[in-house]
Amino acid sequence: MKQITLVRHGKSSWEHDVTDRERPLKTRGINDIKLVANQFFSRSNVPEKIFSSPANRALSTCELFSNSLNISKESIIIVEDLYDFGGENVINFIKNLPNELNDVMIFGHNHAFTSISNIFGDTYVDNLPTSGLVKLNFDIDDWKDLKSGTTEFIIIPKELK
Repeated sequence: MKQITLVRHGKSSWEHDVTDRERPLKTRGINDIKLVANQFFSRSNVPEKIFSSPANRALSTCELFSNSLNISKESIIIVEDLYDFGGENVINFIKNLPNELNDVMIFGHNHAFTSISNIFGDTYVDNLPTSGLVKLNFDIDDWKDLKSGTTEFIIIPKELK
């Protein structure tokens, strides 16, 4: 069995004159991701590997989440292909994961994560909000065989307040 946890970056700020890749998190985004991380930790094991988009808002979300799980920043793997909004690059990345990994967490962006949740999960997600998390399970032994699986759970920060 393979498992993927998708985490959309926290709410970001448009107040700074920076490129899209450099947009920072807002205070609300920081607070929301801490809520989601605590809820995740109470429901699931720590994943074997954590991957993140290089975008500031995604990587900052990943670091905050990792801190909550006592995972060092050094164990985060930054992957350029995860800076993807459509989902095709993320799906290709997943299909090429090493098969010795069974449980991974990926930090990235929408619309990619909503699409992937709906393509591969069995619970419809209208829109995965910022700081939203979806855990998907697959009855496969090889990542290249990625197909429809089951949605184990969805965590939405608004539902935790």
